[in-house]
Amino acid sequence: MIRGRPRSATSHICVRVAHALLGAAAGVVWLVLSLLTTRTDVPVAVDTGEVPVAAAPAPGEGDGEASTADLVLPLIAVGTAAVLAGYGYLRRTRRARTRTTPGGAPVRPAGPPPAALDERAREALVEADGWVRTSREELAFAEALHGTAAVAPWARALREAEAELSAAFRIRQRYDDGDPEDPAGRRQALAAIIDRCREAGRRLDAEAAGFDRLRGLERDAREALEAAEARVRELTARAEAARVTLGGLGRRYAPSATAPVTGYAGQAAEGLAFAADRLDRARGAADGGDRARAAGRLRAAEGALARVGVLVEGVERLAAELPAAAELVPAALTGAEALLAGVRRRSAERGTASSAAVGELRVRLRYADGVLAVVREELTGGPYDPLDVLRRVLRAVGASDAERAGVLSVAALLVARSATAAAADVVATHLRAVGAEARTRLAEAQRLLAADPPDPRTADALARRARDLAEQDIRRYGRPDAGAGGAGWAVPAGVLLGGEPDGGPPPSFGGPHTRARRSAG
Repeated sequence: MIRGRPRSATSHICVRVAHALLGAAAGVVWLVLSLLTTRTDVPVAVDTGEVPVAAAPAPGEGDGEASTADLVLPLIAVGTAAVLAGYGYLRRTRRARTRTTPGGAPVRPAGPPPAALDERAREALVEADGWVRTSREELAFAEALHGTAAVAPWARALREAEAELSAAFRIRQRYDDGDPEDPAGRRQALAAIIDRCREAGRRLDAEAAGFDRLRGLERDAREALEAAEARVRELTARAEAARVTLGGLGRRYAPSATAPVTGYAGQAAEGLAFAADRLDRARGAADGGDRARAAGRLRAAEGALARVGVLVEGVERLAAELPAAAELVPAALTGAEALLAGVRRRSAERGTASSAAVGELRVRLRYADGVLAVVREELTGGPYDPLDVLRRVLRAVGASDAERAGVLSVAALLVARSATAAAADVVATHLRAVGAEARTRLAEAQRLLAADPPDPRTADALARRARDLAEQDIRRYGRPDAGAGGAGWAVPAGVLLGGEPDGGPPPSFGGPHTRARRSAG
């Protein structure tokens, strides 16, 4: 929400000053007039029985008094006119400053150009998404050591920040869809995005100090180090199993089926090597009494382990999704054919449609029949991609029809969830590289899947678009020099914030003012 600026009190002060000057001038006028009309030398008549004789004035005395009166009165008139003119000027200035448009809104000073405001809104989304993701990641490590009840206050702060960020992403999605249309409304939408992101960061910043006290890494990091080292051993075993699993999936399915996780095994190995190196350095710093440096290196290792976890889980998830999709394919084909037969039957029963509508329906049915025929051939022709097959079947019969059919609705949800999770993995493992547009599409896909009822068709399209955009961003970002201790992998992944030869500090729980508080050097 964009709040209006408070009206300045300057114009009111000017008017009050003018009123005071006018009152003072009036007072001076009355004072001078009273002095001019009060004569202290006029004799008072005394009843003596004699006829009083007026004393003759001294020569020139009457002329002097008359000339004084003649001079003072014009001066008073001129002064009063000057005060009134000044008052009128102030009133005109005040009206000009507060002039309203025909709609009644005060004229505001021009803000930044629309392009600059748009760019700032994009930056705010990327930054806030990073704050929230990093805070969620470190909160998970704290919860593993201290329990859910102990981290409840920070979990609540994180949920509040997530709500602000979700609202900002929703505004951005509507903005990209052309809503609102008027320039003023679009500026307001961009400003609202920035405000929401700022509030998310403020909420996390406010809780960072308390969170550090809970973790106590600068006080004694030994327990957290042991937990991280155990996590390295666990993920090393799972990463090796994932590598073997990928080989099996490649032999069983078409190359497109495993494309979303291609390269994950290598990235996981690189992340594990980075984490092991930073944990060794953290252990050395702790043994040497440099607890602050030990905490920073531990946080870098935890960030790397979080990325490795995403990569390994991505392979494990796909290994479960592909067989589930393959099992659904025969039933989905049967359901699609039954649905098309029902469309033909209802069309024949009505028999009153226009020739144009009949022609359009025939084209649609012919296209769907062709897709289903090709799919059936693929099923007998060797390895295939079951998720892609389901997606093509769903497109052939149409989204609305598929959502009404039981097995096809299940297939639609499976396809959309797989695409959304795959896009989320790319963003989570390349936080420094991926821009606002990919994150916005991903956030909208996740929102639509969580809605009641969900919209799997739109979510699938948005998730696939998000992944394409993210991969474009990653290619543009490139990969910095390897640097010390694998920083070339860690900086694009968001494990280190960059800006220094060793990769910079690791991000921690918090917002813009607290997330870079530790050093991993």
